[in-house]
Amino acid sequence: MSRTVKSDSQKLDNVIIETAKGQEFTVGEIKHSNRIQKSVTPKQDLSWYVKWVASVFILGSMSIRGVDGLQQYDLMLSLVGVVGWMWVGFLWKDRSLILINGVGIILFLNTLIRDYLVV
Repeated sequence: MSRTVKSDSQKLDNVIIETAKGQEFTVGEIKHSNRIQKSVTPKQDLSWYVKWVASVFILGSMSIRGVDGLQQYDLMLSLVGVVGWMWVGFLWKDRSLILINGVGIILFLNTLIRDYLVV
């Protein structure tokens, strides 16, 4: 059985919901709270895994950025990271992620080709 209730309705405000961590909240508390954070990004789907793997690659590249002799590895790790985030942008249909990571891909590829592949 299902029925539609308007979002401003108070019929469900006293219903108690228990979270996976054992916390209890009423529907009204969740609906009207500025304290409870509601994540808008998907969890445990393909984009969730891609974004975390891409973030690890970017953090790895940032950690070796200033080390002499590791610039090529920095570029490759960064490139893998921004390609991953571009993929997430496509999965989420997020134009800002697509734009910023598309530009990053072009810049990293340009540097990689110019400095390491062209003799």
